Amino acid sequence: MNVFQQSRRQLTLYYSLIMAAFLIVLIVVVHQSMEWSMKSEQARELVETAEFIAGGQEHLLQHPELAEDTEDWRTSSDRLFFYVFDMEGTPINFSRASEQLEPFAIDLISRWDKEAGEVAVKTDRGKRRHVRVMMTAQPMMEDGEQIATVYVGKDVTAMYNGLEKATYSLAGLAVLALAVAAGVGHFLAGKAIVPLVEAYEKQRQFAADASHELRTPLSVVMASADLLEGDPSITSPFLKQVIGDVRDEVKKMTKLVSDLLFVARSDNQALKLKLSKTDLAAAADQTVRLMQPLADKKNITLVREGEASLSAKLDEQKMKQLLLILVDNAVKYTPEGGKVTVRVMSPAAKKIRIEVEDTGIGISEADMERIFDRFFRVDKARSREMGGNGLGLAIAQEIVSLHGGTISVESEVGEGTKFIVALKG
Repeated sequence: MNVFQQSRRQLTLYYSLIMAAFLIVLIVVVHQSMEWSMKSEQARELVETAEFIAGGQEHLLQHPELAEDTEDWRTSSDRLFFYVFDMEGTPINFSRASEQLEPFAIDLISRWDKEAGEVAVKTDRGKRRHVRVMMTAQPMMEDGEQIATVYVGKDVTAMYNGLEKATYSLAGLAVLALAVAAGVGHFLAGKAIVPLVEAYEKQRQFAADASHELRTPLSVVMASADLLEGDPSITSPFLKQVIGDVRDEVKKMTKLVSDLLFVARSDNQALKLKLSKTDLAAAADQTVRLMQPLADKKNITLVREGEASLSAKLDEQKMKQLLLILVDNAVKYTPEGGKVTVRVMSPAAKKIRIEVEDTGIGISEADMERIFDRFFRVDKARSREMGGNGLGLAIAQEIVSLHGGTISVESEVGEGTKFIVALKG
């Protein structure tokens, strides 16, 4: 069931990533829209104010008798302020900004390089807090010539702070929505794979039942083939060849049925380890002896290296099965005249390392990720020719996992392959 749990988690992850991307885009769009709306309205108001002040200042210059000799208008409690400078940079009139803001405003005016009517938002990143000022400039004209410039600004810090708080609130709501969406997605993914789980259970049960039921008739056929092969009354070379072919095919079928039964029990978590003190080196020697005839047929050098004796608490039968799978694969996929090396080592205390290395055809990078998948075969034509069913490495991985170890592979196409098993002693 791990594959379905993994699929469910992946579906939830993909759904959450899609939702996260959507929410991020939504927050950015909403933030930009609110900022554009706020800035455009404030800019329009600021430009109109600058035009109005410039017109009023022009009128006062033409009619100085209208000017009131008072200082009240030179200070402002509003966030709006303005400064009027002649062409020589001398202040003519002003409505001052706050004491904290004025140095920044004067500095902006001294460095102003925008066109008339153009609005800019500048930020003063002070030590205590950031201050934002929106400013524009408007020329004062007399007889077609510019005689001064009106700089109008507004402290928009509060508005931008409010925008930031609104964005943060929206981001918090988005995180909450994402958590809820992930939970709903996980629930729906579980509901979506229920039919798949049921279908898989039926298929697994069928494989287990069929494998179990096929063992007896296959044993009967094998026994009958053995009797016929030993019957002296059968002298026809053709019949002997037929009987031999039947025995070979029954052997292949028996192995396939045994592998299917192993896989079915593994899926059902019915596999149990029978741990005992096992000499892994002796098991490797036995495997080499069993595989030697097959290696000799292909003129392959089969070598055993490493420890002469290495005992650990393992399931002896399953470890022998593991070694047989790895060595059998190595011999099958190594061309004539090649070499297969089996190593059993103890690189550290309570550590066991098994290596099966060959000089065979190798495995491509594309196949490396799938070699432990059930029924996957690197060279399908050669596997069929040699009786492979694509379950060997999947079973090997299951055996290693049952022992709490890891199995990995290193390979180069055309150079060979090395399987590495790491176990706790």
